[in-house]
Amino acid sequence: MQLKSLIRSLSLCVFLVASPIAAVGQTAEGRDDKQRASDDIAYDVVVYGGTSAGIAAAVQVKRMGGTVIVIEPSRRIGGLTTGGLGQTDIGNKAAIGGIAREFYQRVHQYYQQPEHWRWQRQDQYRDGGQTQTADSERAMWTFEPSAALSIMQDLVAEHEIPVVYEQRLQRSSGPAPNAEGPGVEMQGQKIVAITMQNGDTYRGRVFLDATYEGDLLAEAGVTYTVGREAVAVYDESLSGVQTRQARHHQFVPGVAPYVVPGDASSGLLPGIDPEGPGEEGSGDRRVQAYCYRMCLTDHPENRIPFAKPEGYNALVYELLLRNFEAGERGMPWINSRMPNRKTDTNNRTAFSTDFIGENYEYPESSYEQREKMAHRHRVYQQGLMWTLANHPRVPDKIRNEFARWGTCRDEFEREDGWQQQLYVREARRMIGDSVMTQHHCQGRQVAEDAIGLAAYTMDSHNVQRHVNADGHVRNEGDVQVGGFSPYPIAYSALTPKADECENLLVPVCLSASHMAFGSIRMEPVFMVLGQSSATAAMQAIENDVPVQTIRYEALRDRLAADGQVLEWTGPVRKSAESVDPQKLDGIVADDEDASRTGFESASVSIGPFIAAGYRHDSDSGKGQHRIRFSLSVENPGTYDVRVAYSANANRATNVPVTIHRGNETNELRLNQRKKPKHGAFASLGQFAFPKGEAVVEISNTDTNGYVVVDAVQLLPATAVDETTSPTHP
Repeated sequence: MQLKSLIRSLSLCVFLVASPIAAVGQTAEGRDDKQRASDDIAYDVVVYGGTSAGIAAAVQVKRMGGTVIVIEPSRRIGGLTTGGLGQTDIGNKAAIGGIAREFYQRVHQYYQQPEHWRWQRQDQYRDGGQTQTADSERAMWTFEPSAALSIMQDLVAEHEIPVVYEQRLQRSSGPAPNAEGPGVEMQGQKIVAITMQNGDTYRGRVFLDATYEGDLLAEAGVTYTVGREAVAVYDESLSGVQTRQARHHQFVPGVAPYVVPGDASSGLLPGIDPEGPGEEGSGDRRVQAYCYRMCLTDHPENRIPFAKPEGYNALVYELLLRNFEAGERGMPWINSRMPNRKTDTNNRTAFSTDFIGENYEYPESSYEQREKMAHRHRVYQQGLMWTLANHPRVPDKIRNEFARWGTCRDEFEREDGWQQQLYVREARRMIGDSVMTQHHCQGRQVAEDAIGLAAYTMDSHNVQRHVNADGHVRNEGDVQVGGFSPYPIAYSALTPKADECENLLVPVCLSASHMAFGSIRMEPVFMVLGQSSATAAMQAIENDVPVQTIRYEALRDRLAADGQVLEWTGPVRKSAESVDPQKLDGIVADDEDASRTGFESASVSIGPFIAAGYRHDSDSGKGQHRIRFSLSVENPGTYDVRVAYSANANRATNVPVTIHRGNETNELRLNQRKKPKHGAFASLGQFAFPKGEAVVEISNTDTNGYVVVDAVQLLPATAVDETTSPTHP
């Protein structure tokens, strides 16, 4: 084992480049490469960003016989794959092929070696996450950061890929320049060289921006966006401000937002946006929350206990404590099991590892500003872990569980066990020849120039924290809509517009809307896109054409030969249909407009449903869940009363429904296993309503299954076939 590690280390030393001059040398006349003619190219492909996408791209270039260099701004390759995100998010593993699948097969091989099980035996490990692996797959999708780093380093050494560490692109444009001179040298619409902060220059035929931030594409003058588009931009129902979708990772109702509860003059607690939430469906520059994907352990010999950070501010965590006191009992983390008694730990509940609202400026900030933001994120999370493990206002069960865990001594460079890589979920997004949108995810549009598949739910973490109309704190921006089959990603979403740049490919900050990017932004997919970008780059070089005009048929054939999955041939699933309540006739009240006790669980699994989805009682707490739909009747008369729900065999057959109409009250039972006859709605019959407020109440008292609440509709009897609905005086 020691000899193998030594050989690998010596091999790596050969290929780590401290300076580009060391790699390409001097000309015969003694001029360095910065002075050479622009057509004297040092590399076929220059990859800026040693993320998982960047390493996969470099491997592919070498396998196609090209020359490549990887420039990594940090001290570690692999990005989030080696930085803590070891519980792989993908949605459907069958969608992943090529070098990405090879990486996960190497993970499987890594853990077949007994020497890699230091803190527990292999037979003691049980994958508790969403990526449990069948033995026949010969791939493993959960791994320690150190395991991923070892595999990435092996790929670099085996393919003799030069990697330059700790060099950052010189940025002279945008709101946060760090130099007067440009970091990108252009000739026409082509990049000919990029320059680092230390003055080193790298020349290439094609360039790849494989960073999470998109600094290279921005410096090259390529069009991009930051934040959320308005609904109208791409006709996406999930775009922009989405308070109606704000169901997951949400505060218990009634949490006070002010330093002194009930006293607005005392000021808002930290992290609450005084200008939020904004108009529903409107676009903004807000960015979904970042965090660190912590690698934790409960092994006494490897655990570093959570420490109270310097500068700890108790007010930062006051909302966490108030949420517990308001009734939150869930663990505020997802602590997914990894080998060797370690975890990949992610955000869960209203107040958790996501530092909501503290990253809006990150995408376009200077390097120094980004470092400060990353530091603040780390201090926030350190303080959060200390609070959860020690504060007396944290429920005993939760406090005792957190106290068992700590960071790992054997994973990262920092002595406190924290990683360097911030989870940059989203930053810049290119606006290229085509834009991936919600419509591609849900199958209404299909990319004809497929270079890989995406398979994950459209997933945006919370974007802001605000005060609602009731004077309580709420989160906004978390949108989780899935249920669709894997879908193709367009090659034209990786290329800038031809009149902006002809030799740049962007596999990470690709051309996608906020919602589509939320589905695409998974590490296995980034590896797929890195490999496909590199293949396209080599074909552009071979044919001496812009990356936008390579023959797609040739690209497709090579990708298929190299194991990329370009077409989904498995079972086809369509997203459950959402019905816009604004387009319904009559008087409609959605569950988001109703007052309720309980019914906290939300879903979009079975459609059709009204607006953002429906709620249910989780088939628990019988008699404790109640919802009250209030409808304003302007024109007295007879109305058909309809209740929306999604039918299923696990639903209750005896859901209590009470209709209040003037001085009259009707009590009925609803069978939610029976499919509604009117789309999402089932009719309860026709009733006479006076002018004024009408109320429909639904509870889960003595019910025999899941109770679903979605919407109520009063439809004038004149618009209803009376033969289908009984009339009640």
